[in-house]
Amino acid sequence: MVEPLNIALAGLGTVGTGVVRLIETNAELIARRAGRPIRIAAVSARDRTKDRGVDLTQYTWEDDPAALAAREDVDVVVELVGGSDGPALSLARKAIGNGKGLVTANKAMIAHHGLELASAAESAGVALKFEAAVAGGIPVIKGLSEGAAANKIERVYGILNGTCNYILSTMEDTGRDFTDVLEEAQRLGYAEADPTFDIEGIDAAHKLSILAAIAFGSRLRFDAVETMGVSPVKAADIEQARSLGYVIRLIGMAEIDRLDGGVGLFQRVRPHLVPIDHPLAHVDGATNAVVAEGNFMGRLLFQGAGAGDGPTASAVVADIIDIARGEKGAAFSMPASELEDIAPAPTGHRFGRSYLRFIVHDRPGVLAEITAAMRDAGVSIESLIQKAPSDDAGEVIIAVVTHEGPESAVTEAMRILDGSDNLAAQPLVMQIIAN
Repeated sequence: MVEPLNIALAGLGTVGTGVVRLIETNAELIARRAGRPIRIAAVSARDRTKDRGVDLTQYTWEDDPAALAAREDVDVVVELVGGSDGPALSLARKAIGNGKGLVTANKAMIAHHGLELASAAESAGVALKFEAAVAGGIPVIKGLSEGAAANKIERVYGILNGTCNYILSTMEDTGRDFTDVLEEAQRLGYAEADPTFDIEGIDAAHKLSILAAIAFGSRLRFDAVETMGVSPVKAADIEQARSLGYVIRLIGMAEIDRLDGGVGLFQRVRPHLVPIDHPLAHVDGATNAVVAEGNFMGRLLFQGAGAGDGPTASAVVADIIDIARGEKGAAFSMPASELEDIAPAPTGHRFGRSYLRFIVHDRPGVLAEITAAMRDAGVSIESLIQKAPSDDAGEVIIAVVTHEGPESAVTEAMRILDGSDNLAAQPLVMQIIAN
């Protein structure tokens, strides 16, 4: 008889209970695909008495999640506690140190400590897997590290946060403003009570840094991700984008820039204008999508549910099945010692078109000041739209689309305008993605 793979599960929230439910429901199918049964040996969570909708009485309960890593009847620890440090990191280190495989959905921990954990796993000869940490149930990590392994990845980018995508696409469909849609997203469970990590782009930045390391064979550089969230986006921006043939999406983008002195790693998360005929323009709701461009494979699109108990649990269990099959592999598609330490790339030299939005006081001379700043900074204006002032605020929205040019010129124009009495709010700059 083939011995089962015994797992211990730390964290019994939405994803954790989804893992239990999936393993119980598809036990026979999973065993056939894994070549051996998958057995839950022990579980741990903060509240033993909470009704989670699954029967946990058949599993040994450990009040301290760290105890799971010391159990002799456990082969793999599944960490679903969350958080970049604290109990999650402690459990991960102990599990690997005790010769256990580790499966996690914790993007924050991998973004901050993935290199350390990968090195430790390689030294211990155990697996470290985190498919569920990026884009939920979409097998993008496996796609990049295995399916595209022979390719030189030139760029990876996409919609990496379902909460932001739900907010932006709902604003697009309804014409409502950001705050109103965020409150709805919280009521529906698409956004947390404290949505900061999502709406300020931090969650997407965690995921992007992981994808970049896998795609480019580079060391993790979460600290170098240029990050801006969606909270500055207004309904008027959505409307203007539509009139110009675009939609607005929070895009995480990474690529290797060729510079005079070598190469640099470019990583950015911020709202972009996306052409209506681009594949990412049609990704609505809480869906995630990732585009990878390789030198032989061309453009690949990975799209699907980026969160939720079912999709994320599916990714977790897929990792467990890989370990049951004896598939360890390098966590970042190559040994940690082979990952290149690539310095962050400057952004000023990058060429492209931009959308600039100004909220200004409705008085003479404002438009002249803005166009003069554009001229002095070397920004060429493709189009300019000025909306009539609202009756009550006495403010005007001016939207500018630039011709292609260096980002440094746009930055200089913003510097010239900084502190102007004519500005009623901080200007918003969004890059335009080319087809």
